[in-house]
Amino acid sequence: MATSSSCSSLKQHFLVFLIVIISSIINSLVNGCFTSIFSFGDSLTDTGNLLELSISESTKPPHSAFLPYGCTFFHRPTGRFCDGRLVIDFLAEALGFSFLPPFYGSKTNFAVAGATALNSSFLAEQGIHSVSTNISLGVEVNSFKHLLPSLCSSSSNCKELLRKSLIVMGEVGGNDYNHAFKQGKNIENIRRLVPLVVDIISLSIKELIELGAVTFLVPGNFPIGCSPSLLTSFHGSEKDQYDPLTGCLTWLNQFSQHHNELLRKELENIRNLHPQINIIYVDYYKASTPFYQSPKNYGFKETLKACCGIGGLYNYDPLIYCGYPPLKQCCNDPSSYISWDGIHFTEVVNKWLAHTVFEELMNTIPRLGSLCPLSTVNKLRILYPMFGV
Repeated sequence: MATSSSCSSLKQHFLVFLIVIISSIINSLVNGCFTSIFSFGDSLTDTGNLLELSISESTKPPHSAFLPYGCTFFHRPTGRFCDGRLVIDFLAEALGFSFLPPFYGSKTNFAVAGATALNSSFLAEQGIHSVSTNISLGVEVNSFKHLLPSLCSSSSNCKELLRKSLIVMGEVGGNDYNHAFKQGKNIENIRRLVPLVVDIISLSIKELIELGAVTFLVPGNFPIGCSPSLLTSFHGSEKDQYDPLTGCLTWLNQFSQHHNELLRKELENIRNLHPQINIIYVDYYKASTPFYQSPKNYGFKETLKACCGIGGLYNYDPLIYCGYPPLKQCCNDPSSYISWDGIHFTEVVNKWLAHTVFEELMNTIPRLGSLCPLSTVNKLRILYPMFGV
């Protein structure tokens, strides 16, 4: 865990790294519907930022820096917490952006693995401690705000840049809850965090609206009761607490639904305040539930076991991380697993979720079908033949 004394230095390195790498972003030519993608969140969206921060801080690299991470698509570790691509990778690729490393080119990813929605000092006051970084959503947004003037020559140009950009806000908040659950906090105390997390997400969106952003993708939380890591933490629960069809913990899934309900209501409030803004809620919970209910329809053989893991009913040990010795190997076929490392999804799941993202995006803003260049529309059909564009 990063110490509080190193947090300021961490933020400084983070900002300097961003400015150096993407100072030429505005001059990049993009064959897509948006000029840029700006992304905020945690490990579900981090394309290598935590790894870069560990290098700049000379700290221990995250376990995503080692094989078998990246084995499916890149055939090498990239810092992504997956065997291959993330939803944000499929999103960028299909919208006409080059497939690029973090902080490089015309898509800018501020997401950092382990990031929380709430400030780490506030969480610490509640007895909840961040595991891998002290970076929060507020830090990411503030870094972006400091960076923005270097991307455009005037306030009006910055507003124009953001008007033509896609903002991906999350998923974020999952770490706030996961840390609390795994550190033994009472469920009622954790539920009190939910409106605070939603408020931070809302505040971040409003800050970006003030800067000129008009199109947001805002994913909700997943059915965390199906996560091998949390199933392991609460192994031995009463039988009636498990869904008889899926084997997932019902009360944890109900917690996710509670978060999503509050988030949807708050997004509707923002829409009412800013009717000219496109705020697209992505229902990751609804999209991923069928994987557990009807796994054979999606080619999954293992729904609750980690592909890269060891021990126990769910092939997950919280003390042995995928990528660190001795866990240097994974299952033979990651595409037959839902969970990659007990916490994160496999690439094939991310591709299915990306389909949901595009469906929501195109349904909410139908004109994108005509605004996107033909090459992008064709790419959508190739990547997602199940989705008629």
